[in-house]
Amino acid sequence: MSEAHVRALVKASAGPGFELRDVPTPKIRDDEVLIQVRRTGVCGTDVHIYEWDAWAQGRCRPPFTVGHEFAGEVTEVGRLVTDVKEGDRVTAEGHIVCGRCHLCRTGNAHVCPNTRIIGVDRDGCFADYIAMPATNVWHLDDSVSYEIGGIHDPMGNAFHTALAGTELPGKTVLVTGCGPIGIFAVGICKAAGASRIIASDVNPTRLALARTMGAHDAVTPQEAARAVKDATNGLGVDVVLEMSGVPAAIHQAFGLVRVGGRVQMLGIPAKAMEVDFATEIIFKGVTVYGVVGRKMYDTWIQMTQFLRSGQFDPTPVITHRFPLEQFDEAIAAIKGGDAGKVVFEVS
Repeated sequence: MSEAHVRALVKASAGPGFELRDVPTPKIRDDEVLIQVRRTGVCGTDVHIYEWDAWAQGRCRPPFTVGHEFAGEVTEVGRLVTDVKEGDRVTAEGHIVCGRCHLCRTGNAHVCPNTRIIGVDRDGCFADYIAMPATNVWHLDDSVSYEIGGIHDPMGNAFHTALAGTELPGKTVLVTGCGPIGIFAVGICKAAGASRIIASDVNPTRLALARTMGAHDAVTPQEAARAVKDATNGLGVDVVLEMSGVPAAIHQAFGLVRVGGRVQMLGIPAKAMEVDFATEIIFKGVTVYGVVGRKMYDTWIQMTQFLRSGQFDPTPVITHRFPLEQFDEAIAAIKGGDAGKVVFEVS
């Protein structure tokens, strides 16, 4: 590998846009592996960094290589690594945790306060190669393509949201917000045996994708209350997966969940919002679960098992594919609102 010909999509400075640059080949430590990137997913987080909005300005420190969803082939292995070898087809957990804090040592590494995220806090995967700790590497079954491997990160968010504490078989579910993760969640709920899945969004394209992935009803927020009432005889759904972060949708989630039901919250409001805890949560006996990333590594095991079963196929959610050079077009596709999941075909 020639250092002069290793490409990386870089957040070069504190301002809008990315730059495709030649960068030195990443160097691995003794406990790391070098991975040749084949496919990557493009995420809303990448759009925030591209636009250099208030969140990105407060969190990111350029220059760094962007991207946190990927799959590829291992090309080099550190001398302390024993369970990953050259030629392995892999993806990886993009949250690099300390492994030593109270949370890591009690099975809660997904909320480790010392987490560093690739493509945000350190160099990411929009590049020909990435160095990753071997402990973060996840092997792909031979039947799983690099394309599907490359979107395990957002799929994992959907699995975590849909399955944590919910016991879905036979349950009624409302999914509020049909971005790619919400649409993945629809397919997961179907595969897990939910009896009725109602998906809500303002975007007709995304509602169509939700139907493709198994939603029994795909409705606008204005139609959601009627759909829930008809599907549950007025009781309310057992589980709401709130994927949008829109305040009106969050209030609707609390309004349409049944007494004693669960609201799983992945969507992040842009700013602080009011919640009537007495009437929306406490007097209804609602359980609220905040979703952060993927459980390490319970969620990854669930993903592998669901993909092996053949009952869950995320392929229809992928609507746009671009070479790395067309990063502006990829970002525009996401911002345009008519895309499902967008991927880069790197090599």
